[in-house]
Amino acid sequence: MTPLRQEFIEFALASGVLSFGQFTTKAGRRSPYFFNAGGFNRGALLGRLAGFYAHTLLEARAAGRLKFDMLFGPAYKGITLASATAVALAALGVDLPFAFNRKEAKDHGEGGLIVGAPLSGRVVIVDDVITAGTSVRESVELIRGADAQPAGVVIAIDRMERAGADDALSARSAVQEVEASFDLPVIAIASLADLFAFMDSSSAQAGLARPYRAAMEQYRQRYGA
Repeated sequence: MTPLRQEFIEFALASGVLSFGQFTTKAGRRSPYFFNAGGFNRGALLGRLAGFYAHTLLEARAAGRLKFDMLFGPAYKGITLASATAVALAALGVDLPFAFNRKEAKDHGEGGLIVGAPLSGRVVIVDDVITAGTSVRESVELIRGADAQPAGVVIAIDRMERAGADDALSARSAVQEVEASFDLPVIAIASLADLFAFMDSSSAQAGLARPYRAAMEQYRQRYGA
């Protein structure tokens, strides 16, 4: 776990966005932890979150894992995330164009589905998590439809979790499915593996998560990819 990833987990815990306990996921699973990116709902929180996205993108670019010319945010959560990340990147000296999509095409004014800069070059998709990969699929289609190149996806957290019903779990996680289906790198600020490393760390906040380690391990053994 890198210092950036630990700092992000501490930030998510302090913000109440990352919680430990008993939760029911959208898929109906009983999860010992929950990450709700919608909880980054104040200016200061969003600004700091965007900083984590920006630094993660720049680290991936410096490591040769990702090359990009602009940002794209899929509606709806991605709109705010891509916009804020563009601001954070500009503050770091990397001023890039960004765009996002509407759910329905506008038939007046500038019209169309895309708002912001024209899609061109290598476009990185900015979202919160990947669950079923639907928003990534739609984003890839929009980007390719504009003769631009999908470059990769950056998300807040990778749950490293297999999709499907309990009796028909997929062999790969949602992130792995996206990487394989679209031949795109998926970069996460943090992952389930980082959560485990955090629980074993000397962080003062690790004590909040450590009591749930056994439940986390059981959950990983059942659903982990």
